Amino acid sequence: MPQLAFAIGKLLSSYTQAINKQNKRTGSLFQQKTKSKLLSFDNRFNLNEHNNYLINVMHYCHQNPLKAGMVKKMEDWPYSSFLEYTDLGNENLNLCNKELLMNLTGYSLKDFYEDSYRVINKFDDRDYLL
Repeated sequence: MPQLAFAIGKLLSSYTQAINKQNKRTGSLFQQKTKSKLLSFDNRFNLNEHNNYLINVMHYCHQNPLKAGMVKKMEDWPYSSFLEYTDLGNENLNLCNKELLMNLTGYSLKDFYEDSYRVINKFDDRDYLL
């Protein structure tokens, strides 16, 4: 994890320097330090560790607006792919490659909605500063 955090920190620093050079300015582009989170695995999924992590990250991303108190339900956040994965939306934009996710992880989307709410408290909230 520290190596990944260092690499992402370098990437963000390089990006900031490039944008500042392009716009002939100095200073920070971001208001606060970027944080990464180490997510713990939900052993309910009978998958190898890499795929399990990918599924937890997907659920974690969808849960962010709910955990931040911005919505009462995940499906209320309009800037998320949550509705597309659950097929709850009125229009299916096909922006997400659901078949690729299933092929990479062996995960079935039939339980996606329930899983999204079930794993919400299973994450390790330790922060890693970049």
